[in-house]
Amino acid sequence: MREEHARRVFRPKRVLVESAALEYPLGKKIHDMFCGTEVDVKVIPSHNRIVTERGLSARQAYTMAKSTLVVGVRKSKKFETCRPSADFQLPLVTSCPGMCRYCYLLTTLGRTPYVRVYVNVQEMLDIADEYARARQCELTTFEGAATGDPLAVEEYTRALANAIEHFGKCSHARFRFVSKFAAVDSLLELEHARHTEIRFSVNAREVIRLYEQGTDTLTARLDAAAKAAVADYPVGFMVAPIIVFDGWEAAYERLFGLIQRYSQHTEALQTATFELVTHRFTPRAKARVLELFEDAHPDMEESSRKFIFGQFGYGKYVYEQDTMQRISALFDRLLRDYMPKARRLYLV
Repeated sequence: MREEHARRVFRPKRVLVESAALEYPLGKKIHDMFCGTEVDVKVIPSHNRIVTERGLSARQAYTMAKSTLVVGVRKSKKFETCRPSADFQLPLVTSCPGMCRYCYLLTTLGRTPYVRVYVNVQEMLDIADEYARARQCELTTFEGAATGDPLAVEEYTRALANAIEHFGKCSHARFRFVSKFAAVDSLLELEHARHTEIRFSVNAREVIRLYEQGTDTLTARLDAAAKAAVADYPVGFMVAPIIVFDGWEAAYERLFGLIQRYSQHTEALQTATFELVTHRFTPRAKARVLELFEDAHPDMEESSRKFIFGQFGYGKYVYEQDTMQRISALFDRLLRDYMPKARRLYLV
């Protein structure tokens, strides 16, 4: 296997297990998996109140959190809305081991974005059923990756496998998730009934190389997409964030050329969905990115942006209207030229 296709595996340096999580089979399994290894394992009172070391710089605290697996019981029964991706979030995990230099979770998760998994997945799936029944409509869609990347920790949790099999039996609900990782092999033989859409976050190689540290390579993600398509899953691509930089149009054309080559060998990829998300940032996010990644980060010059208020009431900087029109026109052409059978879901 060539190095560019190699898959990253998350191996935490520290595992913190909430005491209540040990009452669940998954919590005990993860605890026992790491006990007796070189990993530092501790039982803690609450997964929501973690004491961090003092004296760490912002970058040190962030790096430590990204190498820490926290195992807890999710107590909230409220699922947030998740437009335009889905009707509701299904919070299987929080955060991920990736270290992307534009991620909105940099601000929502605070100084220490621990990789947090939940042991009461079946309870959350039951809550999802309640949400779907309450809406009394034909289908309710749940997004499994709004608060983190569940595929990165699937080998420890099997949360995706449980969700996929659960929704495979549902006539009233559908499931979808997106990932920058490629570990799909354990999902390929599941009874999914095409009720789960597996999507992959992709970008120009220049963006991945500069800003998506700790994630799988583009070719590894495309290999995984081809595997999922062959296993008869609906497959999609999320191009996010679309960043305007010197040579950006040619870079995204090269991306679509590569996707086309994969789709020629895997016909099921030709009808993939595409979600297009342009780069945006809040003032708080900019401050956090500059604090952590002063060496390399996407351009965040406010004077070249437009300030708007988002769906949750906070302000953010987005590309000016003329730039958005250029982006829309480019991706319309790329889809027409390279993936004519694919379906563009939205551009934001």
